[in-house]
Amino acid sequence: PPLSLPVSAPSTQIPPRLHGRPRAGHPARLRLPRRGLRLPGRPRGGARLLRPRPRRESPPSSLLRLCLSGLASSPHAHVHFWCLQSLHDALLRRRIALPDDLALLRSSLLSLASASNAASPPFLRNKLAQLVALLVRLDYPHVYPSYFLDLLPPSPPQSGPTDMFARVLISLDDDLLSQDYPRNADETADACRVKDAMRAQCVPQIARHWHDAAATLGAADPPTAAVALDAARRCISWIDVALVANDVFVPLLFDIALSPASAAPLAAAAVGCLSAVAAKRMDARAKVALLRSLLSAQQGLGSPDSGLKMASLVTTYAVEALACYRKLGPSDADGAAALEMLEEVLPAVFSAAESCYEEDVDSGSVLEFLAGYVSTMKAPSEKQLGHLGRILEVVRQQMTYDPVYRVHLDVLDKIGKEEEDMMAEQRKDLVALFRNICRVAPAATQQFIKGLIVTALSSAEATVEDVEVTLTLLYRLGEAVSEEEIRTGSGLLGELVPMLLSARFSCHSHRLVALVYLETVTRYIKFMQENVQYVPHLLAAFLDERGIHHQNSHVSRRAGYLFMKAVKLLKAKLVPYLDTILQVFPCPFFRYTHHLVYCARSEAVLFVS
Repeated sequence: PPLSLPVSAPSTQIPPRLHGRPRAGHPARLRLPRRGLRLPGRPRGGARLLRPRPRRESPPSSLLRLCLSGLASSPHAHVHFWCLQSLHDALLRRRIALPDDLALLRSSLLSLASASNAASPPFLRNKLAQLVALLVRLDYPHVYPSYFLDLLPPSPPQSGPTDMFARVLISLDDDLLSQDYPRNADETADACRVKDAMRAQCVPQIARHWHDAAATLGAADPPTAAVALDAARRCISWIDVALVANDVFVPLLFDIALSPASAAPLAAAAVGCLSAVAAKRMDARAKVALLRSLLSAQQGLGSPDSGLKMASLVTTYAVEALACYRKLGPSDADGAAALEMLEEVLPAVFSAAESCYEEDVDSGSVLEFLAGYVSTMKAPSEKQLGHLGRILEVVRQQMTYDPVYRVHLDVLDKIGKEEEDMMAEQRKDLVALFRNICRVAPAATQQFIKGLIVTALSSAEATVEDVEVTLTLLYRLGEAVSEEEIRTGSGLLGELVPMLLSARFSCHSHRLVALVYLETVTRYIKFMQENVQYVPHLLAAFLDERGIHHQNSHVSRRAGYLFMKAVKLLKAKLVPYLDTILQVFPCPFFRYTHHLVYCARSEAVLFVS
């Protein structure tokens, strides 16, 4: 029994060392000994310390019956949840291990799952599904081989049992079957055992149920049909693909995906199933036949409308077709067919890429495919050059700033700095793709940029974002070409650089535009070494309101630094304009002027000698 100690007045039987020194206005406090209390009347040498007794745990059978009783009798959802959670923890720790206890738990949970009501809270259905999935992992098929046959809803499917069965499959995929998560050796062995048993026993019946659920509940209960198709999507990677990729199921999925009457979650689930079919791992020739069947089932798969409604499908389809083409090669008949199917869906891919701001479009996958497609080109045909133009437009759109941050980027506050850093990170893959296009089709790339510059100069309503991305692409073009090409102005560079030097954009006062303009001019400064007639235009770009006289102090300072680099490179070619430079240079930039004078004198001495 616990020992009760008074705290108001100290007892004489307690040693004085237990007494705390009381503070003024406070009662005496006891300082407990470090090693426990001695019982009164016991000698000091034989004192027994009071230790806390170990907690007695109830047997697992008591916990099981307590939780099952709470599930049966309590009307409160949170009581049901904690009963299910307790059973899950006990089963996971193998505290419920007796055959009779497991049989009782199994029968009770299967009864609950079969009688599940679609109106019950989703968190309860998820927790029940998680517990059933754990039982499947432990018992199936060696202990209880009919889990899925007992849970499979009868035909025609009803909302409650269909929803519960789909949630069990989803929980089983999350906790055991999916290869998207790292698994240890035991989990991998359990997953293989469950998959093999399901393939041998019940997968055809389950696939038939998915079709019936989508056809029957698609209009009556779209959320339940969407959950059933989501479960199907997760299983397609390891079942026989012919159970889904057939003349009955695939047309139904396309109808759901493209129908205006379909709810958004249901349409997305149908597209997910079709994407999983297209991504099914198999031999390249078998994959070509599968892709051909999908294209036959939906003739308009390559239309721009399909790219908007089925972005993930057309992207996956294009990726798989490109992989088949790479494996089989252009000389193989199936390889050539893969390339034809790829080019047929490219308009839809471009439509999906241009709408990468949508939540259901994975911009990373789209860009990865576009980069792979460009890398396969050696000598592009006219048709492929047209595709490259569309890809360049995608790059331009993805590199453009959001107008919402225009003011923040001009003053460069905290929000503007974060947006600038995020855009710099986002542009890395886009710049790599742009360089590959420059390598494959330099003339087409220069023509594309020329069109952008002409549009920006001719329109008084050109936005800051459009002008900035145009100048950025021109700057990146200077990185992709050689110094000799810049010096001689090969291709369209002989037109682009003079257009750049004389350009005065309506939004030149914005910090972003002014900075990228000066950086781009500096990138092509070697062009003036062979074309000295453009030196006055270069000086004007640095010395007027576009450069050191810009209203933004950051731009002005950057212009001074870049002008110093121009002086180091051009040197004696600036001597005839020395007086002009000295007249327009402000006092704060005298150090750059002094450097110019020094360089000019050195060149003059060398010339005379």
